[in-house]
Amino acid sequence: MKKTTGRPQPFGAAVEKDRVNFSVQVPSGRSCGLLLYRKGKEIPAARFDMPEEEGIGEVRFLAVEGIEADKYEYNFEIDGKVCVDPYVREITGKKVFGLQRDLSVHQIRGKLISPEYDWEDDRRLHLRWDEVTAYSLHVRGFTKHSSSKARHKGTYLGVIEKIPYLKELGINQIQCMPVYEFEECQKGKINYWGYGPAYYFAPKEAYAAGSSAVRELKDMVRACHREGIEVVLEMPFAEGIPVQTVLECLRFYMLEYHIDGFVVNPYTVPWEILQGDPFLKDIKLIRKDDAFQNIMRRFLKGDENMIRDVSWALRHHSAADGKCNYITAQTGFTLWDLVSYDCKHNEENGENNTDGPDYNYSWNCGVEGPSRKRAVTALRKAQVRNAFFLLFTAQGTPCILAGDEFYNSQKGNNNVYCQDNETGWVDWSRLKTDDTLFTFVKELIAFRRKHPCLHREEELRGMDRTACGVPDVSYHGESAWQVKDEVSSRQLGVLYSAAGPEDQECFIAYNMHWIPHAFALPSPGKGRGWKLAADTRDGILESPVSPEDQKSIELRERSITILTGTEMQEKTDKGKGRKRT
Repeated sequence: MKKTTGRPQPFGAAVEKDRVNFSVQVPSGRSCGLLLYRKGKEIPAARFDMPEEEGIGEVRFLAVEGIEADKYEYNFEIDGKVCVDPYVREITGKKVFGLQRDLSVHQIRGKLISPEYDWEDDRRLHLRWDEVTAYSLHVRGFTKHSSSKARHKGTYLGVIEKIPYLKELGINQIQCMPVYEFEECQKGKINYWGYGPAYYFAPKEAYAAGSSAVRELKDMVRACHREGIEVVLEMPFAEGIPVQTVLECLRFYMLEYHIDGFVVNPYTVPWEILQGDPFLKDIKLIRKDDAFQNIMRRFLKGDENMIRDVSWALRHHSAADGKCNYITAQTGFTLWDLVSYDCKHNEENGENNTDGPDYNYSWNCGVEGPSRKRAVTALRKAQVRNAFFLLFTAQGTPCILAGDEFYNSQKGNNNVYCQDNETGWVDWSRLKTDDTLFTFVKELIAFRRKHPCLHREEELRGMDRTACGVPDVSYHGESAWQVKDEVSSRQLGVLYSAAGPEDQECFIAYNMHWIPHAFALPSPGKGRGWKLAADTRDGILESPVSPEDQKSIELRERSITILTGTEMQEKTDKGKGRKRT
């Protein structure tokens, strides 16, 4: 093999027919060389100088001819220091998660990979925002627990094994925490989540069951797409990263891995720049925002003066500003812990419980932590169902935290960033013990999908846009068309008009007070009446029932009820010759 003239673009290593091109940014005045290693050998087999005078600006480049790319690995050496290529497409040497490696003795290297992969006509799905039910997961933590029953635990293939489960639940988008090659050994702790500086272009080797993280991540994406599931990657990027690098990275995953969207930190990269990129207009761009979460958590626990905020959160169209609705996320309590703990319990993190959010808008239902009291357990389970009702009866795109659908717990730890253990992993044994919540969530997702008025494509305006006689959304209380939004009020009725001839109007009554309350029912229209379709106690009813009183309904304390409008057939009472409905 021999050195020859290369090209300054693209950055990184580009495998061509009979040669490999290398390009890297190096500050002026520094020496630079290319190190090539035979696979399995501890020291470089060859070194090629990359002098400044042969470069352009701060870009050094060359090509190597006569190299068998599949038999070699590479690094750069800058001012005598071994460096991994910032644009490396795949890394070797980091197969074992949490194992400290020494770059100075060549234990971490870049692979020379070919972009060839048979996608089998795979395409990004382009699901409408209002059609998406998202599911947030950590690729390793999702199946690493011994109870997951996955053959390839903690890997991309493990996620593939759980696709039938996700399909049964009703999920059509997964949002994956960082899957790029980050350094997990930092300052004596494990960087389990993956936030911070990283080799953003390389999928994480430790998440691969076999020898190729590139192939397995592509396999995961392709398998999800076959089942109608989008794949979204969380790409938070470290502070100070050049905007150009961010754009290149997102475009790369979109084109090379068929990724459907990204969750990005708008404080690291200006949101307007991302939205303005012509390539990124073809995918979903999502930014984290806690507004919906905090409003619904406070309403759920019974805080006062929340009605106006809740009214806004229920009708807000998240797609308009690239936000998903969630009540729990990885940065905070799980849903079960949200109703089981008033305070965080992060002692295992080794920071004297000073890390993690101090205030979580949580409520322990009267007992801190695990409880054997039946009344406490029943109340907690009811509150969890209420939380799911709040999430899935709101407009926008709902997102579930993995494991919330079967009471997964982190033992009160609201910041498991360093817990690569059973605390941070999803405990699937809870599903085996009690699958009632899973069934409830599955049926609730199906109910939402069946009723377009609960997930309109367009933003609601409170106007009668279809000439049906009622606005697309309206609010009610003890009296129809009137809402008590005084400080002490903790109840709200919401009417969504039907989104089309195949749809039904839905009336949702929310009572987050600790005492029962009556709600007036607005008329669903001439010849139509209300049927009870779902509530906190019974879940989604297989056969909706008509309440005797069509003008009002009384809700138990801390409960939610859904009614649907339906045509009421007139029947003749033969005994008395009168018509009845």
